[in-house]
Amino acid sequence: MTAHAPTGADSEVGTLRTVLLHRPGAELQRLTPGNNDRLLFDGIPWVARAQEEHDAFAQALRDRDVEVLYLTELLTETLADPDARATAIGTALSGLDLGDTMRGYLAGKLGDATPAELTHYLTAGIRNDEVRGGFGLVTSLLPHDAFLIDPLPNLLFTRDSSFWVRDRVAITSLAMPARKRETQLTELVYSLHPRFDAAPRIHGHQLEHVEGGDVLLLSPGVIAVGVGERTTPAGAERLARQVFEAGLAHTVLAVPIAQERATMHLDTVCTMVDVDKVVMYPNVADSLTAYAVTDAGHADDGSLLLAVAGAEPFLVAAARAMGIDRLHHIDTGLDPVTAEREQWDDGNNTLALAPRVAVAYERNTETNARLEEAGIEVVRISGSELGSGRGGPRCMSCPIERDPMPVG
Repeated sequence: MTAHAPTGADSEVGTLRTVLLHRPGAELQRLTPGNNDRLLFDGIPWVARAQEEHDAFAQALRDRDVEVLYLTELLTETLADPDARATAIGTALSGLDLGDTMRGYLAGKLGDATPAELTHYLTAGIRNDEVRGGFGLVTSLLPHDAFLIDPLPNLLFTRDSSFWVRDRVAITSLAMPARKRETQLTELVYSLHPRFDAAPRIHGHQLEHVEGGDVLLLSPGVIAVGVGERTTPAGAERLARQVFEAGLAHTVLAVPIAQERATMHLDTVCTMVDVDKVVMYPNVADSLTAYAVTDAGHADDGSLLLAVAGAEPFLVAAARAMGIDRLHHIDTGLDPVTAEREQWDDGNNTLALAPRVAVAYERNTETNARLEEAGIEVVRISGSELGSGRGGPRCMSCPIERDPMPVG
């Protein structure tokens, strides 16, 4: 494990150099019709096919000279550290539903595990029937298929638990109970893995809810934050304060989005594909608004003051903050029905590899055709099984290093 100081990212479209992924694993095999809703999946994926699709996604990135890091590999290396092990085990066993007898048993089981075994237990979970027999009242009364430690199938979507703003990594605070441990494990990696020794951090899993899928780095110094089902107004305000105090941005655009499953994050309706172009769900293009938040100096007590402008059309507010004449938008689909279908299938959720080069699901044929008509090279990947958790190429990737955004 070699120390390495990543340069981070100042935009969505600078040439991608390093990315963090999570290859689907045993945690997806834990999904059943009885728990998939609670674990935030719309279906039960065919895991072997999802792995094939993800491997092809990773290879498409490598073919473009992108370094691919895997979250569980980093976690396993991190868990060789005794402090990391103790923190991870303590977090996993902190729930009030285990009881002292079961908690003591699991502490021993996890404590004796190798780093690789511990990574498996923490991500795939432990069911009651896997420890059943003689361990007290909890194991006797809980259903055999109840999870003592929940699996984390949404680890697939590495964008949500962390994102980079210039040279700093933001550890997020995920809103849904099924995902809370994801950021705790991610924070452990960023805190104790030698790869990230030199990387300063902002935010944190204990703060107000902010999810990476809601955060778009529109240009150096301009950050859009979706506020809706997952990111709260308080979370957007906290993030704004942090990036202003650290000199990471001059404008944060708070963008209200519908609190619905189909629009859980800002990047489900809008992602950048060029320095001045976004692909956008047309059903919201005219109604999406933004509140520009800027640094208003400090109060007498030293606290940061925020200036909040009135609501404006998102595309107008974004262009002004970015210092460009117009932020062009490419619609998802040619008609309302097609647009709605392709938005549901993550047509808006593209991953820019460089200006005018984006990864997209192949099934969104209308959106991809419109992207190409606008001069965007589309790197198509399969996602019939990967999409069952409601996420596309952007959701499945956390850029760790991008080239600075080109000027002009």
